[in-house]
Amino acid sequence: MTTSALPAALAEIVDDFQALEEAERLQLLLEFSRELPDPPARLQDHPELMEQVVECQSPLFLTIETEPGDGQPAGSAERVRLFFKAPPEAPTTRGFAGVLHEGLDGLSPAEILAVPDDMPEQLGLTRAITPLRMRGMTAMLGRIKRKVAELPQQG
Repeated sequence: MTTSALPAALAEIVDDFQALEEAERLQLLLEFSRELPDPPARLQDHPELMEQVVECQSPLFLTIETEPGDGQPAGSAERVRLFFKAPPEAPTTRGFAGVLHEGLDGLSPAEILAVPDDMPEQLGLTRAITPLRMRGMTAMLGRIKRKVAELPQQG
C-alpha cells in the first residue's frame, strides 16, 4: 500500500499504523484520542459554530478556519486549521479526529483536497473497527474536504 499521495504528516501516521499488528493499531488510535486538542474557548461552548458529523456514532463536531501561510499577506487563506469537539467517552471517534487533526491541520487547501477519500482505510483498522465507525471517519474527512472546497478561491 502506498502513502505517496498523502501529505507528509498524514503519510507518516498511516505508515505508523501499517507497521503495527492489528491490536496495536487500536492502542495507537487510543493515543491519538488522548492527544486531540480541545477547541479554543470561542468554540468550546458554541456547538452552533461547529458542524456535527452525523455519520459518527458519537457526537462529533468540527469546523475549519483559515490563516495566512508563512510569508503570505493577511487575508490570503493559505493554511487550514481544524477544530474538533468529541466527548472523552468516545475514544474511537476522538482517535479518528486526532489522526485527521495531526495529519491535516496547518496544510494548504490544495493539500487537503488532494487526500484520497479512502485514506481512513489505509490505517488498517477495517477488521478491528465496525463498518459504521469506519464510515464515520470517512465522513469526517469528507466533511473537512467539502468545507475546504467551499472556501473562497484565492487568486
